Amino acid sequence: MLGNNSFRKLITSFTALAVFCVSSMVALAGPQDGTAEITVSGQVTVNGQTAVSNSTIVSGSTIVTGPGSSASISLGRSGRVEVMENSNMILNFSAVGIVGILSSGKSRVSNSAGVPTTVTTSNATVIADAGQANSFVVEVECAHAHIDVTSGLVTVREGGSDQQVAAGSSAVAGNPAQTGCEPCLRPGSAPPVRFGGWWLWLLAAGVAGAAILIGTTRDNKTRPGGGTVVVSPVR
Repeated sequence: MLGNNSFRKLITSFTALAVFCVSSMVALAGPQDGTAEITVSGQVTVNGQTAVSNSTIVSGSTIVTGPGSSASISLGRSGRVEVMENSNMILNFSAVGIVGILSSGKSRVSNSAGVPTTVTTSNATVIADAGQANSFVVEVECAHAHIDVTSGLVTVREGGSDQQVAAGSSAVAGNPAQTGCEPCLRPGSAPPVRFGGWWLWLLAAGVAGAAILIGTTRDNKTRPGGGTVVVSPVR
């Protein structure tokens, strides 16, 4: 009987140890109890309250950054989310995934392999490939959004269509040319400068030449014999 009791206690101890190990691994895999640490620069609020560096935020928080300000949220082994200046983002996170809702501004998201991650804008949903680590930037501008992938692979879902964007590539969701939107200032996006026809250049050259001629002959008097006589203001 004593041997059986000892055997049962040994089995129970091993079972408890196994459960503890699994629980510890899950806790280390992502934010514990839906909390994360935030580091701020400049003017940043979390749920309407001024945020300070090294403070704790909870899942579902709304992060707003002012001009020249930013916030970095460390999600442990799950990844990291950066909210750039003039941005508004609702961030949900747990040990099993990261979900961001970006209504304005710009955010950089990095997730570890095995952590499903999505960022939603008014134009599209950006879905990171959960099978690998990814790093990508989502920027909301007026009626469209830009997606730039630094590493990994993401899928941009717009309406009923999906577009895969690999590392080093970019995509646009929405309508960049919608009426009422400010011009996009991203590199290479400005329209080319157009010049007039060749006749405008000739006209401009002629006007410039005439102006120079008039300037050099003003207040001078030419006589038939040649040469130029300077007219003195005192006679």
